[in-house]
Amino acid sequence: MAPTEKAQQELEQIERQVADLESPGADDATRRQITKLQERIETLREEMNAPPTAWQKTELARHPQRPQSLDYIERVFTDFSEIHGDRSFGDDAAIITGMARFHGDEVLIVATQKGRDMKQRVHRNFGTPHPEGYRKAIRVMQVAEKFRRPIFTLVDTDGAYPGIHAEERGQAEAIAYNLREMARLEVPIITTIIGVGGSGGALAIAVADRVLMMENSIYSVISPEGCAAIMWRDASKKELAAEAMRITATDLSELGCIDDIVPEPEGGAHRDHEAAANLLDASLQRHYAELKKIPPAELLVSRYNKFRNIAQFYKTES
Repeated sequence: MAPTEKAQQELEQIERQVADLESPGADDATRRQITKLQERIETLREEMNAPPTAWQKTELARHPQRPQSLDYIERVFTDFSEIHGDRSFGDDAAIITGMARFHGDEVLIVATQKGRDMKQRVHRNFGTPHPEGYRKAIRVMQVAEKFRRPIFTLVDTDGAYPGIHAEERGQAEAIAYNLREMARLEVPIITTIIGVGGSGGALAIAVADRVLMMENSIYSVISPEGCAAIMWRDASKKELAAEAMRITATDLSELGCIDDIVPEPEGGAHRDHEAAANLLDASLQRHYAELKKIPPAELLVSRYNKFRNIAQFYKTES
């Protein structure tokens, strides 16, 4: 449950307690109890109105009811037709690919999918792709380039699957190959981080002309728990790590790592899937309209420079 939801439930419970206690003939002890409860109500309201912390946004990005890729595909795109297999080893269900239409234009979609219930999650490998998933993704992206179709990618993954069989089948090579080949594709590419963007597993389908992030999504090289375990030998320092890592959409926008932040419905995208999809749709339309006007040669140069300039910092005299 998200922090705001917990606070809202506690607030409603305390308000009911106050209503039950209030009466014209209340004694001093009851009035003191009411005063304490009212102070707690004010504290909760302040907490709910305060901007969410990096860790709170991490919890929102992981919310089990948050819209997943298929939820957005169903609402934002039309005529989706899935494409399966890498033509080499198998079909990785953690990555979905297919042709669709976006406001009348034929496009290609590449997306990670975690699944809702346990059966779906096992089938989707909890949204952590194997190398054949990345090979499927780049295969269909190259088909899209051949037919001059723009590419939209949706990212929600904790990272590439780290198991030994994935490594034996060339996980690192598959990711590296995607990074190189996506940089060369002569069609517009728009990536949206819709939940969790984890490490190279996310970047392997996110070398794009425009990288967008949903307001309560995160994008990082490692999870806050993993960072805390390495830096402080204590995974419980995850909140401190989340702040230090600067993994939120606001942080990454300030650092120049992403191009735009897509707003979410009040309380988070999990509260209203339809409204979240409409907000994403509007943002995608705007960026797509801009990219369509740019010649392919300029797209390639701009994309290359974009990623070469990320994470360059300069000291200035204070």
